[in-house]
Amino acid sequence: MKVAVTGATGVIGTSAVCALVAAGHDVVALARTPEKADRVRALGATPVVTGLGDHDGLVGLFAGADAACNFATSIPVGYSSALPGAWRTNDRLRMDGVRRVVAAAREAGVRRIVQESISFLYADQGDAWVTEASPLDITPATEPATVAEAQVQEYRCDSRMGVVLRFGLIVGDDPMTRWQLRSAARGRPIGLGHPEGWLHPVHTDDLGPAVVAALTAPSGVYNVGAEPVQRGDYVAAYAHVVGRDAVGFLGPVLSKLAGARAEPLTRSLRVSSDHFTASTGWTPQHGKFDSTWFDAVTSPRSAVR
Repeated sequence: MKVAVTGATGVIGTSAVCALVAAGHDVVALARTPEKADRVRALGATPVVTGLGDHDGLVGLFAGADAACNFATSIPVGYSSALPGAWRTNDRLRMDGVRRVVAAAREAGVRRIVQESISFLYADQGDAWVTEASPLDITPATEPATVAEAQVQEYRCDSRMGVVLRFGLIVGDDPMTRWQLRSAARGRPIGLGHPEGWLHPVHTDDLGPAVVAALTAPSGVYNVGAEPVQRGDYVAAYAHVVGRDAVGFLGPVLSKLAGARAEPLTRSLRVSSDHFTASTGWTPQHGKFDSTWFDAVTSPRSAVR
């Protein structure tokens, strides 16, 4: 296929472009600057210098494409995520940005849109399994992602496909994992929620193959990730990697300081990705979380100093 990608130089986009190119697809990617264009070329794709705010440029990017994959995000890392306005750009990308992508894709005649989303849209389910039919808990923090999903689902019709991938918490070769490793090495708490609650992780290596699989998925919403892991075991793996006996959880005061944006990350979500596997055949290379997930970071011990 010819596949157009937005957000191509981010964590999901980079993995997606590499996997799409490796699978033999013809990939064109949005690049806002000459520097990003160079990076897109290095990944094996063809850059198109434009922006999400340029409707004609987006239509040109999508011209002749069989699929448009939108991974444009701006996720703040670490304590900066609690600052006022820290999520404004990301919220705009998920609401207005997706609207612009959908409008341009419609004008260009693209038959399929693949949109990234997040699995912590679901309401806390304790120990119960979470499927795509489970209830959501919409708050000001999660509303932008649900608006993005709705716009893609409205794109669907008899001649167009809309696929939403609800990724789990990304772990591996990415800025947030590196920040958490540094924090853990300094003895700072990184755990959110209850140690016996469940977390839905996905390794950075598994993002791209999931996008490739989504090119053949029927329209719909899909959970994408590895087996759920209890939060206590998740935090213990960080402690093991950085050589500490234990790493703590944020208490009520620190959790409050983290703000409303942190609340969805505290939910107990024992998410199943079986529907996506059954629909596409995708299975994660990293199916069960453990400390080897940090092997993607070139040198964990040096990275956390």
